[in-house]
Amino acid sequence: MGRAQRILVLGLNYAPETTGIAPYTASFARGMAARGSRVRVVTTFPHYPQWRFDPLSPPWSTSETRDAVRVDRRRHYVPRRPTVGKRLLSEMSFGIRVLVSRWGRPDLLVLVSPAMFASGLALLRARLMNPKTTVITWVQDLYSLGVVETAQGGSVAARVVSAIESALLRNSDSVVVIHDRFADHVVNRLGVPRSQVDVVRNWTHLPEPTAVDRPSIRARFGWADDEIIALHAGNMGAKQGLENVILAARMADEKSLPIRFVLMGDGNRRDELVRASQGVRRLEFMKPVSDAQFQPLLASADVLLVNELPGVAGMAVPSKLTSYFSTGRPVVAATGTGSVTESEVRAAGGLTVPAADPKMLLEALMHVGQDRDLAQRIGAAGLQFRDQYLSEDGALDRYARLLARLVPRRVPSTTQAGSDALH
Repeated sequence: MGRAQRILVLGLNYAPETTGIAPYTASFARGMAARGSRVRVVTTFPHYPQWRFDPLSPPWSTSETRDAVRVDRRRHYVPRRPTVGKRLLSEMSFGIRVLVSRWGRPDLLVLVSPAMFASGLALLRARLMNPKTTVITWVQDLYSLGVVETAQGGSVAARVVSAIESALLRNSDSVVVIHDRFADHVVNRLGVPRSQVDVVRNWTHLPEPTAVDRPSIRARFGWADDEIIALHAGNMGAKQGLENVILAARMADEKSLPIRFVLMGDGNRRDELVRASQGVRRLEFMKPVSDAQFQPLLASADVLLVNELPGVAGMAVPSKLTSYFSTGRPVVAATGTGSVTESEVRAAGGLTVPAADPKMLLEALMHVGQDRDLAQRIGAAGLQFRDQYLSEDGALDRYARLLARLVPRRVPSTTQAGSDALH
């Protein structure tokens, strides 16, 4: 019997963070451990999307075992106001902590991007000091598209970031992306050979939906039975463009429409959005809820909302969609024409409207919220899409096959057997 694969995962985000990339990294690590691999994760302390540590002053380093996975946490710099420059410093500080950490002797090194710059430093170390280690870069967001689509840094920054991202991916042994459109970009624009690229969709990390007491949950949060609850869950950052939602809520105020917009979550632009929404009666902000409350809360809304900044077309697939499609509630997205989000939501039976058009957004939400048959059909289509494409077991089985192809299990020799350790 061959010895277990030794997998080292390097990434900024990990459980107990509940939004963004963290749930997928944690599920991957647990899933590979459950399938017989020896998995270690080097990460930092929970800080996203609020951009502050929780607790506020974590130790310099910790190690623990969670779900048969060794998790080493290394404190790094977290800016309170994450500008482009400060985010780069944050990533580089994590990258430096990774560089000076002990890695053991992994067979497979999985670099989660973001963080791209930290991943680049880790790749450099791997090639210099661990040349036999197979390196996989797992692309959750495309930096090169993000710089262009969010208009941050200008053309020079876009070229520099594209060059760095291209070098990282081309020098990896394998690149895993979460959407076919990502694969096209890394092949056609970043020069990665098609043979090195695999597509594994992100999956839903929520359990099978169960019946919830919607009236009771709505009453607990002060939501009236006769108002449409349009809920946006997750990060409040630049690419979400949530000023559009504020404008739609103002229009609802002016027309006295029976709708309430709820923005639940945190992020670097939350305080700014709260200030911009002063006096808007049909808009409320909620702090993130516990894991146990999250799915019932989504299921108690009338419509689940995705909103994106104009021009955000291909840089990311909103992680909230895998949760939304697990609820049986209808999804409406305000997004750019031809965007990845538009194609994903439409494939799952949801509705889309143009980005930065608050009037059309409000009309779509009112239409879906008032037509219960339509809402039920859209919600059922989302569940079917979840079952067909977003299975966690199916995705993790694909990963296991990919890793086995890259590094087959090997029978340890006498000299290897005593030193078969990742830690």
